[in-house]
Amino acid sequence: MTDLRITEIFHSLQGEARTVGVPTVFVRLTGCPLRCQYCDSEYAFFGGEKKSLDEIEALVIGFRCSHVCVTGGEPLAQPNCIPLLERLCDAGLAVSLETSGAMDISAVDTRVSIVLDLKTPDSGERDKNLLSNIPLLAAKDQIKFVICSRSDYEWARFMLDEQQLVGRVGDIFFSPSYTQLAPAELAQWILDDRLPVRFQMQLHKQLWGDKAGV
Repeated sequence: MTDLRITEIFHSLQGEARTVGVPTVFVRLTGCPLRCQYCDSEYAFFGGEKKSLDEIEALVIGFRCSHVCVTGGEPLAQPNCIPLLERLCDAGLAVSLETSGAMDISAVDTRVSIVLDLKTPDSGERDKNLLSNIPLLAAKDQIKFVICSRSDYEWARFMLDEQQLVGRVGDIFFSPSYTQLAPAELAQWILDDRLPVRFQMQLHKQLWGDKAGV
């Protein structure tokens, strides 16, 4: 079977990562093996509706939008995510994949821009980070840290050096956890330490709040 369980497919502005502000179709797959304490998509853990790859591709193309983001949940928890990514690339779309970093990315189509979320200690899921993914990343890819506290920030700084992340990927994002860390505080830490990263806030939440389908 070439079905995927889908929570939602919708058209919005990309709220984070390299193409922030760009009109994008989001394909949110159902299910996730992680339980990050700050998760903003818990509604995607269960339920969803099975759709074939043909159905998904047709729905995405129907929005007449050149960018598509496959997200979750954790999209790579469903094996058929891999052929979906390939299909979307073959359709001529600019494809990004938002993944937790807890799943093997080795089979992801090389045309896809991977946005890898390295889990910080305060997420509660740091031990799930699959560090063997990092050498597979390239300049087209991106790494994101969601920062909840000063200790998270220091851990992320350490990872920049230990894993030699600067120069490995095109962009490294430090994003404040939505309700747990004042954005200005994180911004000042980055400036004080001259970190070669990009500060990021979630545009979609600034525009429409913390809700599904945006």
